Amino acid sequence: MNSKILLNLRSAISNCCSKRNLNNNVASITKIHREIYTRMYPTKVVLPNGASINIRYHEPRKIIRLPLDLSSLSEEEKKLRLEKRKPKRKVKISDTIEDNFNAKKYLKYLKK
Repeated sequence: MNSKILLNLRSAISNCCSKRNLNNNVASITKIHREIYTRMYPTKVVLPNGASINIRYHEPRKIIRLPLDLSSLSEEEKKLRLEKRKPKRKVKISDTIEDNFNAKKYLKYLKK
């Protein structure tokens, strides 16, 4: 009786531990092993340090740029980045044109 329990226990343990969960989600090393899968688009991801990685993305985009961490920049670089983010101010040019036009001067040319 004990031998049967030990054999069953040993086979259960070996079945449990020897199985590997290899499925279609293990795609970081090789290609996706599916015949039918959702549409993925080749996309380039640019990291903050300038390195780029090719990935598959669910939306059709050419490039994705990850944001820069402002805490890693110096004070001068932070100020420059924050100034670039602010909207540019429109320059208003107001010219005063001297107008010496007299409409009464041309009344004689109008027909009544």
